[in-house]
Amino acid sequence: MSGAGSYVCGEETALLNSIEGKRAEPRLKPPFPTVKGAFGKPTVVNNVETFANVPVIVKEGAQWFSSIGSEKYPGTKIFSISGDIQKPGCYEMATDVTLADIVLDLAGGCPEGHTIKAVQLGGSSCGYIKGDELNLSVAFDSLRAEGKSLGSGAVLVLNETRNMVDQIQQIIHFFAHESCGKCTPCREGLAQACILIDRIAEGKGCETDLNMLVTLSDVMANDCFCPLGQGALTAFRSAYELFPEDFKERMVK
Repeated sequence: MSGAGSYVCGEETALLNSIEGKRAEPRLKPPFPTVKGAFGKPTVVNNVETFANVPVIVKEGAQWFSSIGSEKYPGTKIFSISGDIQKPGCYEMATDVTLADIVLDLAGGCPEGHTIKAVQLGGSSCGYIKGDELNLSVAFDSLRAEGKSLGSGAVLVLNETRNMVDQIQQIIHFFAHESCGKCTPCREGLAQACILIDRIAEGKGCETDLNMLVTLSDVMANDCFCPLGQGALTAFRSAYELFPEDFKERMVK
């Protein structure tokens, strides 16, 4: 059954609603899907990457699988690398490698004459690291200890010519489009965030606009119903903390 490509269907109960032919929006939990899921029946919801590991674990055994990658997070991970990179694509690597192994060795780094300014890990709802932080291990626990998240395995590379305001503007508008509109903090918060980031991107913003975006990110992270709204302004907070000069460059002179 098609869900029309709705981003919010990345939340498991929104996906179940879509499968049942209902509006794709998250449900209140509990009950959790393993108790009451699709059509009221117990349902296990997982991603394709997780399910793909099951046959090989059954065939080769848990001990064999545990010998691959890091001790606490064994196996492999698929990384989808895009952006200002020489060899974009999907790469499967053991979980004991570093980001440098993936971004520089496999994907070739930035084209000649450019340097890596920032890397976004895990997709649009996740934060950034600076280009000189690629020595981080990709194991989930290692990244979590550094306050980072690998998320879906998406890796977006940005070179030194990019202004982070432009990246954040795209992300906020994307989430505003994809919000199911169920909860007020997400629906109205993202509408206001679009107005604020557009003003900043056009060079008409001021310090008050930035402060309002910071406040909005706090409210949405705490009060939105599902992870879409909770993480919609994570990229903004990360970019603003790491590259405040990009935002100040767009302030009213």
